[in-house]
Amino acid sequence: MERILALVAAAKEVVDVHAFFLSLSNIINVVCSCKRNDELRSAYATEISHLVAINQIETGRGANQIGTLKRSGDTRWSSHFNSICSLLRMFGAITSVLEDLATNGSTYSQRGDATYALKSLLSFDFVFILHMMKEIMGITDKLCQALQQKSQDILNAMHLVSSTKSLIQQLRDSSWGALLEKVSSFCNDHAIQIPDMGASFSDIIRSRRKKDVVTVEHHYRVDIFTSVIDFQLKELNSRFSEQATELLILSTSLDPKDVFKLFSVCNICNLVKNFYSLDFSEQEKIQLDYELQHYELDVVKAPDFQNLSTLAELSTTERAFSAMKIIKTRLRNKMEDEFLADCMIVLFHYCHKSFSEVRILELYAKLEDGINSSGASAPNP
Repeated sequence: MERILALVAAAKEVVDVHAFFLSLSNIINVVCSCKRNDELRSAYATEISHLVAINQIETGRGANQIGTLKRSGDTRWSSHFNSICSLLRMFGAITSVLEDLATNGSTYSQRGDATYALKSLLSFDFVFILHMMKEIMGITDKLCQALQQKSQDILNAMHLVSSTKSLIQQLRDSSWGALLEKVSSFCNDHAIQIPDMGASFSDIIRSRRKKDVVTVEHHYRVDIFTSVIDFQLKELNSRFSEQATELLILSTSLDPKDVFKLFSVCNICNLVKNFYSLDFSEQEKIQLDYELQHYELDVVKAPDFQNLSTLAELSTTERAFSAMKIIKTRLRNKMEDEFLADCMIVLFHYCHKSFSEVRILELYAKLEDGINSSGASAPNP
């Protein structure tokens, strides 16, 4: 979960994205009350019926189901991804509910909250970042899910790390035009004003600090789009460096699951060479290759290893601790001699219960015979 939240936090390093998530949370809170939720479902059903009537969407079994707007807290696996997708899917219905509430809300607070949420929802900034984050989180979603799986398939997760980095880099290098076209089309469909990309961009912070004049396109492409992706790549590279990824991939050769399916003599030798070189002498490294070949044929295929699932199960030695040792080491310094003696009596009584009377008499008789043969006197029973 930590890595999922880290990717969201990395995106929020860009101020505009942080503001977007605040607006997203506010919109969902306004719309998702029990009463508003019923209105939202009704508005969404009406919108679907209209789109079906004008042949903009297809019908079929399981298609166009009436869902709900997902809160970000409800999307543990997907790190806000489902929340963003549900808002995009129900955008028209959400707009209708907010417009009605802004006009007909029973209190000034309801009308004010709805008006503020509606202004955020229908701004180009919000729509642009909404689509951008959908693309980014759509790419990272599979990785986030893999990192949360209880099966802990390390090899699959590491391959997903590599593919995720590549896809995000492709998004950065060649997807700006497609994203802008998609956002523009969406804005036209929902009557949202699109700024002139060639015009000079100015906001409160830039104008007060007298920064260099840039175009609107530069602001959205460089200050937001490129910056967010760079933060994502930086976070992934920080948490999954090439060296760490190689270590994890090579270590999967030691995984006993599925009868050591991933066992590889070459990978284990590379693991020793690249990461544990100082722990093996040169002669041991040479011998290791041949020992692993024997291991692959003799041990891995042995019946006793067929049902292993974790490395811990390779250890079958039971660890037993002496009660006497525990008393001497852990308790001795914390008690007076008299209390220690009392504890010993209890201990001996506890141990005594594990022997039968017949066995005790036999042991005592042997002890007595040994003492008599040595000429010493036997202790009183």
